[in-house]
Amino acid sequence: MPGTAAKIRVSEKQLELLEQLAASRSASKATIQRATIVLLGFKGLLNQEIAGEVGLDRQQVGVWRRRWRDSWASLCLWECTEPRRLREAMEDLFADAPRSGAPPTFTAEQVTQILAVACEDPNLSGRPINRWTHWELTEEVIKRGIVDKISVAQVGRYLLEAVTQPHRSKMWLNTREKDPEKFQQEVENVCRTYLEAPAKFAAEGTHTVSVDEATALQANERRAPDKPTLPGSVAKQEFEYTRHGTTTLTAGLHVVTGQIISPTLESTRTEPEFLGHIQRTVSMDPLANWTFVVDCLNTHSSESLVTWVAAECGITDDLGKKKIRNSGVDGITPEIPVGPEPSHTIRLPPETQFVAESNRNHIRHHPSKVSPRRKLQVGCRPRVSTERVHHLLQPNHGAPVQLDVHR
Repeated sequence: MPGTAAKIRVSEKQLELLEQLAASRSASKATIQRATIVLLGFKGLLNQEIAGEVGLDRQQVGVWRRRWRDSWASLCLWECTEPRRLREAMEDLFADAPRSGAPPTFTAEQVTQILAVACEDPNLSGRPINRWTHWELTEEVIKRGIVDKISVAQVGRYLLEAVTQPHRSKMWLNTREKDPEKFQQEVENVCRTYLEAPAKFAAEGTHTVSVDEATALQANERRAPDKPTLPGSVAKQEFEYTRHGTTTLTAGLHVVTGQIISPTLESTRTEPEFLGHIQRTVSMDPLANWTFVVDCLNTHSSESLVTWVAAECGITDDLGKKKIRNSGVDGITPEIPVGPEPSHTIRLPPETQFVAESNRNHIRHHPSKVSPRRKLQVGCRPRVSTERVHHLLQPNHGAPVQLDVHR
């Protein structure tokens, strides 16, 4: 009957979005059709006229006009509270209601068992693979009698719905620090070094550099030069190559500028190479303050490095002796003579900053007799969440040049 159609009301923003949906090329056909119904209803067309425009009958047009009328208050609330999500709310309004569909072929218990097999190690099933593929997983669930038959595509859909990816893996490491509260404090302390780096660089010219080594890099040389791209042909690279062994790259990332500074290529990454790398890096700006952030590799806190840093800082106190470590049973390696353990390990005066493991303090504090020309800081950084993060002691007084060696 005339005059019984649902009255259409829209705001300016809703009108703009309705026009975008009606003219969209990426939205579904149903969404475009229903947005057009609302637009035509707002212009005053009758349901019969709208039905001829969109290819539906009069009753179907009436359904979507009533749905818009009933949801208009909610759309206005979306527009006032979260206007950026208004279009999403309108698309949900124009979407079809959930339908029951055909009954499932597999029960919830079967689907759960399929996902449980996907989380197992394939070697436990006697399969010579490290990670499940969809084919292998399908064969295994049928072999175990979980299902009589199932397609590979259906197994893939179940894995996708459960966000389970047995074919992928990521590297991870675990921290050795057992006290979560202490670990949190140490992480915050180390992260503070990075957070304060821009301000220190701008105000004092302090360089904060993260240093690490990339080992076992293959030094390969192609036996013929590459061929460039030509019309109708892609670039070509010689398949054969000559091996020149491996090399180690030691590089520092300036955390403020994002540049790699003073890269070093050596055959190994022993104590002399790392000391030489630090010396070359500092020589780039010898009068500036330097903060080095490294991991807990033993060469990063070696005797020669400590001795050089002490000399650069003008520290003349006794640094002690290097502690001998042996890896045999009860701390003694067979056939290797072990002398008396020194009374103290390598030590630095209290104006230094050092980050040491809680149960292995490599440096102890001793009174300072002279004021150093430089301030030494030694510390460490966590790798992902695995390296032991150590406590960073604050300096007692400043100095013209600061050298931080984080171990």
